[in-house]
Order: sequence, then structure tokens, then C-alpha cells
Amino acid sequence: MEPSSTPAGGAPAADAHTYRMPLPRLALTPDVSHGPLDGARWLRCAALELELPSLVGSLEPDPDTTVRVTVDPVEWPDAPHTVMSPGREIAVEPAGPGSAAHVITLDRGTVGRWVLRVVTAEEPAGTAARLPAAAADPENPLTAARMLTLAETGLLGSTTGETP
Repeated sequence: MEPSSTPAGGAPAADAHTYRMPLPRLALTPDVSHGPLDGARWLRCAALELELPSLVGSLEPDPDTTVRVTVDPVEWPDAPHTVMSPGREIAVEPAGPGSAAHVITLDRGTVGRWVLRVVTAEEPAGTAARLPAAAADPENPLTAARMLTLAETGLLGSTTGETP
């Protein structure tokens, strides 16, 4: 977290520091997605309680909009059912059988939903750098699992997810 010399209330104070959550590492498809994904989220850690508030705040800034998050139960077997965020409570559910691996879904009710490829904090830097760009490509037809396989073998291209 980055310190700031201005307290949350306004005027700077000699001893005051505020801390802001870092912006989520997020890549989204421009306009409307035509593939199975709407983008990717590169995690800083595996704790949903720390990751979800900034992600949800970035994608749905209106605290009055209800957001339900569905996560891969293999990646988060002990996911909390609720995550507290400033101004809202985020409901968290495990994805059902047959759901896509390495995916997190943010359902905003009648407003729509975001399906994001999860890039874990443990991914090697080269793989982690290629996955968000590929997931955000509106022409990318690949699933999250297929993208990971191609990225790990070095075959993930920067535009369509196919071989370079």
C-alpha cells in the first residue's frame, strides 16, 4: 500500500498518512466480449478477503448494486461466504460442477456480469504477463484452462491466444 501525505478528510496533517488499496491488476476486453472471457485479474495474493474489495470496487463502483462472486472451488476451497468491503458486503459462492477452472465471475444481477481469467500470484512472471492480454482480446476463443496450457508452454500469442 502506498502512503499519502493527505488524510482521507482533506487537508494535509504533519503526522497523518492514509493508505489506499493498490489498483487491481486487471485487463478487460474493450466494449463487449465475443469470447468466453471478459478479461483477466492478476492476483497479488490468494486471500479473497484482500483481493475482492478492490476488484469489485473497480468493476462496480456503485455500492448499492448487489454483487455476487463465484469462484473456482479448486483454487479457493476455503473461500469465505461473505467478504466485507467499504460500503458493501460481497457474497461469495463456489462454482458448480463442470464450471470453468481458473475463472472468477462477478454477477451484478440485471446489470450484467464479468467473467475473468484468474492469474495467480504464484504464476511465473512470463506466463502472468501473457495471460491478461490474451484474456482481454475480444477475438480470443480460448478457455481459461487452454490459455494457461499454452502460456506455460510458451505458445500463447499476444492477439488471438494461438501460437505466435
